[in-house]
Amino acid sequence: MKTFSELNLVEPLKKSIEALGFTIPTPIQALSVPATLLGKNMIGVAQTGSGKTAAFSIPMITALIKNPQLNGLVLVPTRELADQVCEVIRSLTKFVPLLNPVMLIGGVAMGPQFRDLKRNPRIIVATPGRLMDHMGRKSVRLINFGFVVLDEADRMLDMGFLPQIERIFLQLPRQRQTLLFSATMPVQILKLTHKYIENPLQVKIESTPEQAPKISQKTIEISQNNKNDILLDEINTRVGSILIFTGTQHRADRVARFLLSYAIKSDRIHGGRSQAQRKRALDEFRSETIRVLVATDIAARGIDVDHVAHVINYDLPRASEDYVHRIGRTGRAGREGQALSFISGEDKGKWKAIQRLMKQSGKHDFVEQVVAAPASSRAPRPAPVQGLERTMSPHRPSAPYRKAAADKKTSRPFDRREPYAGGRERRDQPRGGFYGDQKEQGDRPSQATGANKPVFPRRERAPGATRREFKRW
Repeated sequence: MKTFSELNLVEPLKKSIEALGFTIPTPIQALSVPATLLGKNMIGVAQTGSGKTAAFSIPMITALIKNPQLNGLVLVPTRELADQVCEVIRSLTKFVPLLNPVMLIGGVAMGPQFRDLKRNPRIIVATPGRLMDHMGRKSVRLINFGFVVLDEADRMLDMGFLPQIERIFLQLPRQRQTLLFSATMPVQILKLTHKYIENPLQVKIESTPEQAPKISQKTIEISQNNKNDILLDEINTRVGSILIFTGTQHRADRVARFLLSYAIKSDRIHGGRSQAQRKRALDEFRSETIRVLVATDIAARGIDVDHVAHVINYDLPRASEDYVHRIGRTGRAGREGQALSFISGEDKGKWKAIQRLMKQSGKHDFVEQVVAAPASSRAPRPAPVQGLERTMSPHRPSAPYRKAAADKKTSRPFDRREPYAGGRERRDQPRGGFYGDQKEQGDRPSQATGANKPVFPRRERAPGATRREFKRW
């Protein structure tokens, strides 16, 4: 297949493809679409950004239009990828409104999803965890979903979704068409395909993002304590949007806060943030409202942002294959890109594993290696602007902590020492505030003699107080 016009597609789908400007298919689309239109099961191995979403969406929409009793299910590993898949499907079903997809993902309320499921949608795009939640509540039944797609299957297995996938397949009809797309083909995926996919057609695209000549790679040997300083120097010497990958959620927060203190427009995205926060950060980065996005590996796949000029690996990934997907975020849409990796003492073992992977691909000699200059030889930089880091939206704490923090701003936690009954001194109770509302107990009758005796109020730690602050009090 050289053009989409060669395919015998239904008329509404032809109009949508023409409206999107699709004329020449990508390699994965040219090899997979004609076979899947004939109803064959398929396993496709191709990197992120190779056009896999349209490769499975076109056959699925065609099958659902021809068979009104058929429904389609697409399983993806992350919320961002689910949102991206839904956008592609909506654009392809522009002239078939009855096939608008429903997205089932975590991090959002289930009420709107219940209402969407009551309309009996014919296409569902879901993450395995949230789909299992709806299956447990019996709000969705998969008996009529005869077209199934697993996108980024290797990533789903890395995230531990194999038990959920197996339980989902047990609820699907036996007579179904199954498509599986993955960037790599580990042993677990081979076992999964042999178990649940009958006689699949295998399609493999050899070209990978790390082999692209328009991505120049560089490493800097650096100590862990100097990463922030070198990162700031690199950002100030580069032009364009920058995507920074860290190893943990906490480190992503710290890096974003550090950059904001130097008036660098940035935000972060990781699994600890709500779906609304992640979507807002990604939309601002896509629209170039912010220049730097700090992320964990959640953004290594399925994030389609064409203008990323630089990828910086603040921490190397745990899996060597994730390095391929990280640097694949740049150099897209025919543009040039640069990938920079910080190599500290704890990362040397990971970098050797990455080098072995690149050596197997035949592209192991084009990485520029640099040793960072000592801190004493670098030019001093101005102090950070105080208060700018507070503009970053923090994690939303639970209700007791929010109330305690609000009270702390409007009340004084301690009063000065004042004489107490009996000539003894004590600290007055805090007036509500950060340590909670505590009432004066006053005098009460003694259980032994019945006489009124002064009783010191009992100190209790409120939900918003830490142990150190309570002991200080």
